[in-house]
Amino acid sequence: MRITEKQGVTIQMAQTAISPQLLFQRATVRRKDEAVFFGKIAVLATLVAGGMLLALQPSYPAAACGVVILGAAYTHAVELQHQCLHHSAFRNARMHRLVGVPLGIPMLVSYSHYRVRHLQHHRFLGTPEDTEFFGFDTRKPLTLGALSRGLFDVSRIVGVVRDVAACVTGRWQYDMGQIAPKSRKAIVSEYRWFAIAAVLLVAISAMGGGPLVLRLWLLPFVVAMPMHFLVELPEHILCDTESVDVLRNTRSITGSWITTWFTNGNNLHIEHHAAMNVPINRLRERHAEAQGFALNWQRSYSEFFGIVLREVWKNRKEANR
Repeated sequence: MRITEKQGVTIQMAQTAISPQLLFQRATVRRKDEAVFFGKIAVLATLVAGGMLLALQPSYPAAACGVVILGAAYTHAVELQHQCLHHSAFRNARMHRLVGVPLGIPMLVSYSHYRVRHLQHHRFLGTPEDTEFFGFDTRKPLTLGALSRGLFDVSRIVGVVRDVAACVTGRWQYDMGQIAPKSRKAIVSEYRWFAIAAVLLVAISAMGGGPLVLRLWLLPFVVAMPMHFLVELPEHILCDTESVDVLRNTRSITGSWITTWFTNGNNLHIEHHAAMNVPINRLRERHAEAQGFALNWQRSYSEFFGIVLREVWKNRKEANR
């Protein structure tokens, strides 16, 4: 018999009688799943093209709209990259890096570095060895200052610059445990590609293309930083971070079709952690079990952010006593 609590109510769950039947089942990528992912890539390409067209307009309101669309597209691209990390998008495993690398470039996210760190996160969630790639510490008190720092994670950008410099000079070493030589070689290559991209951007700016760089990448990047933080925030915040039970240490949000699309199913995070190789488009069918057995789930993002704001207010009042 396993005992847990949900919304202040103690629930006894017999593992043998009423444990989840589908939530932890593995699944392979089908032809249909691959087609769904290709469709997501096509939608992303359309968003990027439309955002660029607007961002280059002489009208400032139109250009601002384009910048926001590009920022949203770059954020969405990282969530698609996340699916590639788990090799749950294509039947051919080699396709995941081929597609995953360019998806992360606008946000300066190395596919191979993210993959190594993120798979360790799945393995060590709920332990001190947790190594999530994006550095907001969900185990610390939730305060307005912590949220502000998370919205614009300058430390990650500094880390990227440091990694690029180390890879260019041949001094890069993985500092989160052991890493396969093949993975290290892939990471070094990708950060060197970042260096080449940076040189190209500088050259374009020097030749008079500064406004293009500003409107098509730099400003959208600034917009994407807080967007991406807000997408990632619900995953484990205010959950039982000392438990290794995914039904306690992770959160799911039912959400709408548009939030599920934009986050690429990141709202169904319990379902994802329970069986990380399941194609994202098939997580919804497991959501009823997550609702029935999990400690942390909300119906909508507005409900979740209401909880966050109440926690911030509570911590502020305690700090002022």
